[in-house]
Amino acid sequence: MSGHSKWNSIKHKKALTDAKRGKILTKHSKLLIISGRSDSNPETNATLRSAIQNAKADNVPNDNIERILKKLSGTDKGGAQITEQIYEGFGPEGIPFIVTALTDNPNRTMPAVRTAFIKNGGNFGSSGSVMFMFNHLGVITIKNGGKKEDDLFELAVGSGADDFSYNPEESEVITKFSDLAKVRNALEEQGIEIVKASPEYRAKDPKIITENILEKIEKLIEAVEEVEDTDEVFGGFDIN
Repeated sequence: MSGHSKWNSIKHKKALTDAKRGKILTKHSKLLIISGRSDSNPETNATLRSAIQNAKADNVPNDNIERILKKLSGTDKGGAQITEQIYEGFGPEGIPFIVTALTDNPNRTMPAVRTAFIKNGGNFGSSGSVMFMFNHLGVITIKNGGKKEDDLFELAVGSGADDFSYNPEESEVITKFSDLAKVRNALEEQGIEIVKASPEYRAKDPKIITENILEKIEKLIEAVEEVEDTDEVFGGFDIN
């Protein structure tokens, strides 16, 4: 009986892992389609080039990427239009949240996100209800490539970055959202290897929460992330 229970547990964990993996692939497929709709050539479309880079950073197979690029460059472009939607709300203890979604049907996605908030101690907000509490930033993860912290800092600032955070293997360059592509290109021109470059919402003044509140917050985040079209969930909190 014990062995049977253990096998069921393993299958359950594998199913969850496979589901998350499938969602990552779907998410990047949508991002590639959005980025390459106007120009399917990554050499001339910096946004598409960045989307390809981000997909590879999340281990999306090259075959998947190539398949989407071929579809974008073909004549069959009559499929459903995917758009980015932004939702705002409050979680337990009034923690503000921003949710981004990639969807071909906002009338399906919005109610699903709202339900996830309501069923997990949150409140779905109107447009602008929490946006003012966040900064819209560009976050670029770079390979240190053996360079010292001071040298990387100078390269980041010289490329137009607003902030820099050093870590032993990979470091983080922070820019204004509007400067993301420009700073990313400037770093590449200086020989810096880009791991990932993407927009993020970060709270201006994150609320400090305790471990017991964290469990409620994690439950809400998990429910919102389970919505098929959810892209990213950004919470305005930090852990005490």
